[in-house]
Amino acid sequence: MPSPLSHAAVAALRARTPGTQSTTHFNHAGASLPSSATLEAMRAHLWLEATTGPMEAGVAGREQTERARLLAARLLNARPAEIALTTGCSPGWGAAFAALGPWRPGERILVARHEWGGNLAAMRLSAQRAGATIEVIPSDASGAVDPQALEAMLDERVRLIALTWLPANGGLINPAAAIGQVARRHGIPYLIDAAQAVGQLPVDVADVGCDVLTGACRKALRGPRGTGLLYVREDFLSRLTPAFVDTRSAPLGADGEPVLRDDAARFESAEASLALHCGLANALEEALEIGIENIRARIESVAQALRVQLAGIPGVTVLDQGREQSGLVAFNIAGLEAASVQRKLAEQGVVIGSNGVSYTPLDMEPRGLKQIARASVSYLTTESEIDTLLDGIRALAI
Repeated sequence: MPSPLSHAAVAALRARTPGTQSTTHFNHAGASLPSSATLEAMRAHLWLEATTGPMEAGVAGREQTERARLLAARLLNARPAEIALTTGCSPGWGAAFAALGPWRPGERILVARHEWGGNLAAMRLSAQRAGATIEVIPSDASGAVDPQALEAMLDERVRLIALTWLPANGGLINPAAAIGQVARRHGIPYLIDAAQAVGQLPVDVADVGCDVLTGACRKALRGPRGTGLLYVREDFLSRLTPAFVDTRSAPLGADGEPVLRDDAARFESAEASLALHCGLANALEEALEIGIENIRARIESVAQALRVQLAGIPGVTVLDQGREQSGLVAFNIAGLEAASVQRKLAEQGVVIGSNGVSYTPLDMEPRGLKQIARASVSYLTTESEIDTLLDGIRALAI
């Protein structure tokens, strides 16, 4: 059985993470702190580019690209051919959504109320142009999306089910696998935004039952900003035609016609940062060595301890929903805007996040939330850091 990492193990990991020495970081859901080895992998490749030429250094860099792909496949229990390396979760999600092709009047897209605002923007633009509709799946009493309610909504016009697995505005974890069972029974494409899940939760794409899954590597994986993962189920790939192709995704054949790749790399570009891929490969290897189950156990323990102590501070309201919860801890302080809480804590060297309605409008508007303060933890987070955060919040809540 997985268990939280020991204090000695956490101390060793922190010693190899320069940022832990200079900041009290509670914005791991925005972007976490990379290790020295991840930084060195990027620096070494950039130096190789500077001393041998960027194109010449690309040979070694491409080896790291394929290493990252193999490691990402292990992480998600996928085949390497089902993995594309992207520049982030939103670019991967947007590329896959656009590749579904044109929408028709009357077609329906079903989303949970926690859907990321960027995804909603893309869906709404396409739906408005075509006369399609976006409808919200009801939530259960815990606040999570309700699989039974989803099944009751289905008909032949439903063309896509979209789910943000872990919302950006709090600790709720949606039942992604239960939604996948419904989607598979009815043969409806299922697209998951796993930006906050990848690297924080064990992710098995076969168990989840999704056709497409996207992830951001700068968050729980502690990879470099500007890297992401896109999983496309092998049997689903033929249904996706990228809106943009180039010499990597669809090279010209002997007859001069473009030939789409037969793997997920049809969503990759010929122009990519190989230095970032070097850093990503190292970050993936570190996460796998630690063990995602161990990471999950540590994060769950730390986040729950923080929630309990926050709830005991007068004037503080913990806003997390769900029966199962993540390392994102949402709260508000009475009389203070979340952005102000963020700024005041930053003045004390404590970094948190704050989200507005645009992040998760379908959830925040019904709950009457205009902003939330968000303290997101990592397996690197220590009890002393939590004490520092709580002291800062107590001072503001007076």
